[in-house]
Amino acid sequence: MTWFALLDCGTREPWVREDVDALLCQRERACVPKGSILLETRLSPDARPQTLLAYKRSGPKPGSFSLMSTPHGSVVLVMAQGDTIIHEVVERGREARTDTLQITISWDVSRRFGRLVVARPETEHVLIRHFAMNHAPLLTDLLALSRPKGLTEIDPDVLFVALSTAIEPVGPMPTLSPSVPVETAQGLRLATTLKQGDVLRAASGKLVPVLQAVRREVPALGSFRPVRLRAPYFGLTQDVVVSRHQRLLVSGPEVEYLFGREEVLIPASALVNGYAGHYEPAPRFVTYHQVLLPHHDAVRIPDAALETLYLGRMRRDKALVDASLFAGMARNHLPEHHRAGYQVLRSFEAISLAEARAA
Repeated sequence: MTWFALLDCGTREPWVREDVDALLCQRERACVPKGSILLETRLSPDARPQTLLAYKRSGPKPGSFSLMSTPHGSVVLVMAQGDTIIHEVVERGREARTDTLQITISWDVSRRFGRLVVARPETEHVLIRHFAMNHAPLLTDLLALSRPKGLTEIDPDVLFVALSTAIEPVGPMPTLSPSVPVETAQGLRLATTLKQGDVLRAASGKLVPVLQAVRREVPALGSFRPVRLRAPYFGLTQDVVVSRHQRLLVSGPEVEYLFGREEVLIPASALVNGYAGHYEPAPRFVTYHQVLLPHHDAVRIPDAALETLYLGRMRRDKALVDASLFAGMARNHLPEHHRAGYQVLRSFEAISLAEARAA
């Protein structure tokens, strides 16, 4: 079991795995000794305090959970079970008030391990705080967070809440659907088949080795929502489905005329305009793939190019590496990426470029 509950706050429709309810029928006070709560939210544009998620259990053995975002730029976690209280604060700063935040709370009581992570999905901004977790949360308490009723409170700006029995990774994430075709030295291969040691063709035409191939199953909501980029826009000869933060590398005379650069990057979300791209209907969860290359680069797909993983100086941050999809790799084996210098277009710029190319 990994993901076992999900709340899409847009529809207010909760989903819980059938075997979870069956387990509760057998063990009313079942616990979750290892797991994660993943929440994504918009920050209040009017700088108001937000109780993102809260729950309170009364009775002879009371318990509570509270996750707040303050106008001063803090994310505050308070968990209480019996006489044990956990109070943790992450100072995320006050810049970019209207950003989206992704918050991950993970624990493993067998190791007395707890972790609060605050990240901005559109940047490399990740803040990590560790704490001791001695008591496993009750399954009923966790499910109350994904079934908002009674004493559960969820802020209107929260996009989704997901529950997992795994320590969910943070940091750079894969963004390619399994069916994306990638050019290799041996011809086209699907993203789902790529592995360490494969040789891919970069946007420049050079052949580059794959240092690591990663995958992750995530809720198909928020920053993970899949986008279908449609052919023939931006040189695509076939539709491709990617995460909304995947970026397409585009070149041509229109790019030079409008932006004074040979190449620019366009986030898939900026192309959701009804013709160049649209949000793709998906099941509750999707699996994305991506590759790690020696340098910040883009790989070729048929008549287009897609950006690969960018790590920046992540290898210098042991806590982030240990919390990431690369936790099994030695830090000295990770590359140190320098930005290739591409301009990243905003939505209105991407639409202007699409219209210019269509004309």
